[in-house]
Amino acid sequence: MKHKPSSSARYAAALLLGMSTLSMSAHAQFAKPEDAIKYRKGALTVMGAHFSRVAAMAGGKAPYDAKAAAENAAIAESMAKLPWAAFPDGSDKGETKAKPEIWSDKARFAEAAEKMQAEMTKLNVAARVGTLDALKPAVSSVAGTCKNCHDNFRQ
Repeated sequence: MKHKPSSSARYAAALLLGMSTLSMSAHAQFAKPEDAIKYRKGALTVMGAHFSRVAAMAGGKAPYDAKAAAENAAIAESMAKLPWAAFPDGSDKGETKAKPEIWSDKARFAEAAEKMQAEMTKLNVAARVGTLDALKPAVSSVAGTCKNCHDNFRQ
């Protein structure tokens, strides 16, 4: 008897394939600086929305739901990989809150992005544990990396 993957497994596989394709081709897809700005804003908005759902549970502002926490943490982790390719030279002008330090101190910006991605990975692992106690410190760590990046690189 053949095993047929569930619809959620097929959806997750398609989502991951699509995101990896987007990530690999991100540099090439920005014909104009405003395209890069839209892309990074979209990726950051989706990431933030899913992280906020997990943070609300960890902070007692929403009922804890282990399955929802794990699903949202997984999406936030995946999305955390996308926006960084959308900061090419020339995308510092326009409708953006990005500070010039992103381009003048690229190494520090890249380090902040990598730290946040690492903390998102830890959040995803903690969310899969299935307890609020595991989730709380991971949410706090992610929030700290977000704040650090916003303080240093966002107007």
